[in-house]
Amino acid sequence: MDDTTQINEQPIDAVFGDRVRRFQEFLDKIDVEGTQYRTEIKDMLMKGRYRLCVSLDEIREFDKEFWRGLLNTPADYLPACERALRDTVLTIYDPTDSRYEVMDENQQFYLSFKGSFGDHQVSPRSINSHHLSQMVSIEGIVTRASLVRPKIIRSVHYAEKTSRFYAREYRDQTTSFDPISTAAIYPTEDLDGNKLTTEYGYSTYRDHQKISVQEMPETAPAGQLPRSVDVILDDDLVDLTKPGDRIQIVGVYRALGGAGNASASFRTVILANSVYPLHARSTGVASQEKLTDQDIRNINRLSKDKKIFEILSNSLAPSIYGFEYIKKAVLLMLLGGVEKNLDNGTHLRGDINILMVGDPSTAKSQILRFVLNTASLAIATTGRGSSGVGLTAAVTTDKETGERRLEAGAMVLADRGIVCIDEFDKMSDVDRVAIHEVMEQQTVTIAKAGIHTSLNARCSVIAAANPVFGQYDVHKDPHKNIALPDSLLSRFDLLFVVTDDVQATKDRIISEHVLRMHRFIPPGLLEGEPIRERSNLSLAVGDDSTNEQEELEQPIFEKFNSLLHSGVRSTKSNKTPTILSIPFMKKYVQYAKQRIKPVLSSKASEYIVNTYSALRNDLIDNNQRHTAPITARTLETLIRLASAHAKVRLSKTVEVKDAKIAEELLRFALFKEVTKKSKSKKQKTHHASDSEEEEEEEEAAEEEESDNEDLPPRNTRTRSRFRGQEQAAQDSPPADPASSPNEAEMEEHLDNLHITQPEQDAQDVKPLAETNESNRSASGISGERYSTFVRLMARAMQSSIFENESGAAPIEQVIDSINQDLEQEDVFAEDEITAAFDRMEAENKIMVGEGKVWKI
Repeated sequence: MDDTTQINEQPIDAVFGDRVRRFQEFLDKIDVEGTQYRTEIKDMLMKGRYRLCVSLDEIREFDKEFWRGLLNTPADYLPACERALRDTVLTIYDPTDSRYEVMDENQQFYLSFKGSFGDHQVSPRSINSHHLSQMVSIEGIVTRASLVRPKIIRSVHYAEKTSRFYAREYRDQTTSFDPISTAAIYPTEDLDGNKLTTEYGYSTYRDHQKISVQEMPETAPAGQLPRSVDVILDDDLVDLTKPGDRIQIVGVYRALGGAGNASASFRTVILANSVYPLHARSTGVASQEKLTDQDIRNINRLSKDKKIFEILSNSLAPSIYGFEYIKKAVLLMLLGGVEKNLDNGTHLRGDINILMVGDPSTAKSQILRFVLNTASLAIATTGRGSSGVGLTAAVTTDKETGERRLEAGAMVLADRGIVCIDEFDKMSDVDRVAIHEVMEQQTVTIAKAGIHTSLNARCSVIAAANPVFGQYDVHKDPHKNIALPDSLLSRFDLLFVVTDDVQATKDRIISEHVLRMHRFIPPGLLEGEPIRERSNLSLAVGDDSTNEQEELEQPIFEKFNSLLHSGVRSTKSNKTPTILSIPFMKKYVQYAKQRIKPVLSSKASEYIVNTYSALRNDLIDNNQRHTAPITARTLETLIRLASAHAKVRLSKTVEVKDAKIAEELLRFALFKEVTKKSKSKKQKTHHASDSEEEEEEEEAAEEEESDNEDLPPRNTRTRSRFRGQEQAAQDSPPADPASSPNEAEMEEHLDNLHITQPEQDAQDVKPLAETNESNRSASGISGERYSTFVRLMARAMQSSIFENESGAAPIEQVIDSINQDLEQEDVFAEDEITAAFDRMEAENKIMVGEGKVWKI
């Protein structure tokens, strides 16, 4: 073979040339609505890439026959398209332009595809022999990824005797569509028998990797094992995925001919040309929200709200009732503190860890599920479903080479993310010890099978556990209920005890809240129709433009729904609470987490030090029952919580008010059980004035001045902070229910939840179907409901029931007309209608009398 031989010298027939010219026309066309591919090629060259993404939908609009040939016979069309791309690149590329990366003259260029594949979109189960030699799109989970190895493409040899260079190309079934493969043997002699020396520096190699893609577990038929298919990745596609990722792959389905294969069946693979990660839940792929200028303006405007912390925490899982402090803690965990790497090598973690211990059926797992669906990177695991090496890292043997290699566990995959561990108490002690190092040093150190390494695992841990006895025994100390060692508990920043108390007020509110949730019907579905898992299925492969447009149009706030959001607490009964939409919350958290790095101020530092010393003194002097040990890690917890709260306000400095919030959360997590002793006092002072928060802040300032020497006021303040919590058990019901403060408490809570008020007599209690006074104040009709009533009344006046000489209609017909098209929970009750009629009559809009409504 001569030195003048080039890679692309091959017989070009007329059909091949026509296809090359046709695709060049497609790349050169100037379309106002479509993609400008010459601009895309320039951008590709500037970034030093070699793969151009082309839309199949645009090819279909340009030339339907070409599109059909590309899908059904890619072996005939793809080489022509790649030749056309290379020719177009060479016309655009200017070696003297410094903007372009330096390009090798033998560099190959590739195409990747996106768009709609129709019936060529298959799964590892549905792919069969009909799809052989066709272009297909397949999605699934990566179960195995081989090591990246070089594959020889072109070798160069030198003959010393004749002083000539020889080049040789190598082809197999995975690198080209040429059916004739070449032997993978280096030539040792030329045609005259002269010795050849291989010039490795001049030879061309290409990266090569093989992965296995398994079908999604949720799409596999019940009772059958999921199937998998092998995928070949070359050149720039290698190392884009790791085991556990959900991906979508576009490629050509091929059968590899077996040389020594006696049977008639062949091994099949997919030669990939595009890899798209799917940002599904519980994967190692972190989803990044796209922030527009309008989003940043909205985020900055919202951050100036004084109640931004309450608004954000209320928007977290609004369908879960209560859990005010836990939701605040989860919000701070999503934002995280400030990580510090000191010059001497010390690493101070910024991630916040949370543990929830409590009775069954208290929505602990629902909180974990919400975090899993909301956080940008979250991995779920359970106590019994994971081992110690499954959480950290395991040493496995590579099937192809037999070499020992590391496989990352859940915590290493969740680097810079969150690990949700359910049933934490069911883990064995040996496995639980494995996560000690991760939770404080945030690394995983491995010394197994001759492998000594340290992996990063900078993740937050949120865990849920049950007490020792199944249910939490309030008469025993917390550490006897929580059967976890202090060495592990001190690594959790916040430990919440969630008890299921028997309390008439709370039971009624929660039961009505749960029943409202069951009555919710999503828009677009009929009653009783099952909700599908993947309702937002997109037929476009790798094309995010439609999804991006939907994301850009999403509102900041979510409309209040009395069925879904009745768990949100409002300060006034007639005021609709502010709820942020989940997509906007993700953007807010991402913006605050990435852009804001708050610094501690001197006043906040002093306050945190005083708080820490006060907590330690409380422990010694008062012998209080505490859920977790108070150690030096508690001091770091205060700093982390205060920094996270400063991020909520988008503040560059940590101030005293951030430290106060941190102390409030920590005191609730540590000493919550102490508040049970002052139950009667708590009930009497429940309806405190609006200046209660100001008094608390004044008390805090006084404590700060006196260096925390006055212990009784602090305990009072601690109790006052938890007056609104309904967690404490009620030992005995009051004798007189009419005069009981619990009745007033119930009414206030029911008002706050926008749900019906309880009646005194059992026979007067209306069934749930009639409890439609969702937004009504105690007297008459609210302003929002009244404006709706006036609008419906105006429509009724223009209908046929008022078309008579007198201009009047019977009250019953008018009421039926108003309530006709309303949802069940929005129907106007009798007292609301009476109040609305009186108000409209006072405004001279109508006249009511003799059982009729008269137009004025």
